[in-house]
Amino acid sequence: MEIIKTENLSKTYRNAELEVHAVNKVNLSIEEGEFTAIVGPSGSGKTTLLNMIGGLDEVSEGTVSIDGINLSTLKENELIDFRLKNIGFVFQAYNLIPVLTAQENVEFIMLLQGISEENRKIRSIELLKSVSLEDKLNSRPNQLSGGQQQRVAVARALASKPRFILADEPTANLDSHSTSTLLDIMAEMNKKENITFLFSTHDQRVIDKARRVITIEDGKIIKDERR
Repeated sequence: MEIIKTENLSKTYRNAELEVHAVNKVNLSIEEGEFTAIVGPSGSGKTTLLNMIGGLDEVSEGTVSIDGINLSTLKENELIDFRLKNIGFVFQAYNLIPVLTAQENVEFIMLLQGISEENRKIRSIELLKSVSLEDKLNSRPNQLSGGQQQRVAVARALASKPRFILADEPTANLDSHSTSTLLDIMAEMNKKENITFLFSTHDQRVIDKARRVITIEDGKIIKDERR
């Protein structure tokens, strides 16, 4: 079942003298349950493509459809609500709230969704257990290693029960052991719960785990390999 579809998707940045096509007429289809890496050199358009799919960047031309819904037809408040209910995000910089504990960070998305305190608590503990952080429920981000913070970020991304997860360079700041642990956790969630993952990455370890690798250069897809 197709979850994500882009048609002639483009993002152009303009100033007085220069026009840069960060993403250039990309046609892409992602099926439910895929574990896909978008790869390419810095400046190739990977992150911009992911941000447009996630409704974080405005589209210059073309469309992004999630479950058949064209994101450009949604008003701003509708788009925010749609993201909240359908898309999980994992960023290179973790983006955890520093004053909240690991459990509170995971609960935060559910709080925005209006989920009851009891159900938030049950699900957040369950998710942190699934990423092997049941002993860090009350730790704040500055008390956690980089790998542990990224695992909290993955748990938080899963908290809203999203249709898919967008992960932008999620292993960029991690050592080999933390990267291996994180990838094993995400691959297991993909396999057991059929959660769709779409990565942008330079990391060969992520590329090796992916079952589909899409190569992008100068804003265009130049290769699309399934394994």
